Amino acid sequence: MPNSIFKRFSLAGKRMLITGGSRGLGREMALAIADAGADAILVGRDAESLAATAGDIEKLGRQAVTIQADAGNPGECESMCRAALEQHGPIDILINNVGGRLINVPTEDLPLAEWQRIMDLNLTSTFLCTKLIGKAMIERGNGGRIINIASISGMIANRGIGGRSYETSKAAVIQFTRTVAADWAPHGITVNAICPGGFMTEPNQRWARENPDVIKKFEAEIPMGKFGEPEDLGPLAVYLASSASRYMTGAALVIDGGYTLW
Repeated sequence: MPNSIFKRFSLAGKRMLITGGSRGLGREMALAIADAGADAILVGRDAESLAATAGDIEKLGRQAVTIQADAGNPGECESMCRAALEQHGPIDILINNVGGRLINVPTEDLPLAEWQRIMDLNLTSTFLCTKLIGKAMIERGNGGRIINIASISGMIANRGIGGRSYETSKAAVIQFTRTVAADWAPHGITVNAICPGGFMTEPNQRWARENPDVIKKFEAEIPMGKFGEPEDLGPLAVYLASSASRYMTGAALVIDGGYTLW
């Protein structure tokens, strides 16, 4: 079908870089985008999971390269971006996925160093990758797609868990998304955020073991009755990465089973 709507979702000939791309939500988005036709640059800290995800992408007939780096470390993040551009560019799609809460400490007891660590992981990594890889998109002049993984926690206060650096950093990611989207729209670069709710990724499985009552209460308050599956993010990522979303920018798209409706 020459005019099939599905052609607008094709990512053939594109190249994606995704941070935190070997596990959880990042892995599922990477697999979905590769399935739609894009080659992948996977960034993560663990060589074994990077290799496993790269192998699964190659089984889909796409190329996959890996960069072992801690994007939450600003120096490593900047070096990674420069290496990716120099060795594997050009990059058409950037997914700033790496992040996490990691700590459960009340604000009144939260050390400054721990606050900064979470800010660097969730926010500074997004800024640096957007700055460096987005700048290359601007200079190339062919547009681009940037997808920032925020959270519904950037819109609400999570109950029963400390570490408000997480909510704060994710709220900042949403606003950073909006402002950069406005700045870069004339360059044909769209910048959007995905705001997941509860998904049983590996970190959340750990939270469930350590805070079972909090997790059970969270799930009970989801109108759809259960946590999401990581693969549920794949189709949304493909949409935002493709020409199907060419007129959408600065959006923060919630995917949470209805949790924030209450």
